[in-house]
Amino acid sequence: MARRATTGQLATTLRDAIYRFNRRSRQTRPMGELTVAQISALTSLELCGALTPSELAETERVQPPTMTKLVARLEERGLVQRSPHPTDRRQVILSATESGRAMLAQYERARDEWLSRRLAELSPEERETLRRAAEILNRVARG
Repeated sequence: MARRATTGQLATTLRDAIYRFNRRSRQTRPMGELTVAQISALTSLELCGALTPSELAETERVQPPTMTKLVARLEERGLVQRSPHPTDRRQVILSATESGRAMLAQYERARDEWLSRRLAELSPEERETLRRAAEILNRVARG
């Protein structure tokens, strides 16, 4: 009889599986397009709404000079726009452009298509297990 994993062992197994899944999911992005860091910053702007460069750097957990370079590349491609800050004339607000949102939607479709193909290979019972696991992971993520 297999002994039950401790919560520490489960945490390690789950973390490793999520890491591998995320890595594989990120690999579905079109080659030669945006970097993972650029996609992440653009996603943060889409999810959080308009942010100052400092807020975006904090959200992405990078240093402001790194974010400045990243934003400049996104802006050159027309994926991010700068607007005047409503209360502080020294700052700007960054937001995703329509093109930026369209690029994110394209990436999401590619990831969803890859995952749909992989899920179709599983049994109905395995898909149900993953559905339940997704509910639990969302609950854990909410804290």
